[in-house]
Amino acid sequence: MPAPIENMPVTAHNTIYPGIEPSKFIGTLKDKVVFITGASRGIGEATAIAFAKSGATLFLASRKQETLDMVQSDILKAVPDAKACRKEFSKVDIVISNSGTMEDFSQTIAQRDPDIWWKTWEVNVKGSFNVAHYALPALAETKGYFIFVSSVGAQVRRKGASSYQSGKHAVNRIAEFAAIESAPDGVKVFAIHPGGVKTELSKAGGPELAKVLNDDVQLPAWAMVRLVQGKEDYLSGRYVSVNWDLDELEERWKEAIISEDALKNRLALPSAAYAA
Repeated sequence: MPAPIENMPVTAHNTIYPGIEPSKFIGTLKDKVVFITGASRGIGEATAIAFAKSGATLFLASRKQETLDMVQSDILKAVPDAKACRKEFSKVDIVISNSGTMEDFSQTIAQRDPDIWWKTWEVNVKGSFNVAHYALPALAETKGYFIFVSSVGAQVRRKGASSYQSGKHAVNRIAEFAAIESAPDGVKVFAIHPGGVKTELSKAGGPELAKVLNDDVQLPAWAMVRLVQGKEDYLSGRYVSVNWDLDELEERWKEAIISEDALKNRLALPSAAYAA
């Protein structure tokens, strides 16, 4: 039996489509305060602009340093900015953890320097945890939303990408825990794949990765705006690809996703094991 499919059978988009048409959301987030990390360029920048157009007040954390050591240091030290956001605006409604890093995919586990391997994990996993740690108590006061920007890499096993891809898998799992723990406070949590967008970060993946990065940066930006509107709350605690048509996902798969507790990390067993 082949490995279970790890992608939903719905229409896949690589740019804005009717379900996330920006004109639908203009002004819908008035009086909402949004905290975004990694907002200086690429997906973070486009997301900040989309939320601003939707009427939100923004508190942005941007880190422009290029080296891994600098990125690591900034992310791990800057997460208390979530507290500053809350202090300045008295509340925070939406938090998007978008900061991260990626090692090149040229070396196997046996070849990779352990310190470099671990730094990627520390930035992507510990950094995401730290943002959530500081933000979730504030979101409990507003019954708000937390979005982890993860990756389809969490569902892929590519030679040379063990640190990045296993780290994103861990981020998805952290999102599941955060959703369980925060549900009593009305907080909704998503782990999203932001599409295949060419960014400064993605350059580390090399030319082979670049060939499949053909998505418009507006796709993740406006998909995230839609995710915090309330209609997709059933996806809290789950992995969501912004490439998926969210209307089709709801119409065709919402009931099954809820009843089977799908779009979460699980161990794939031999088919016969389910009948044993």
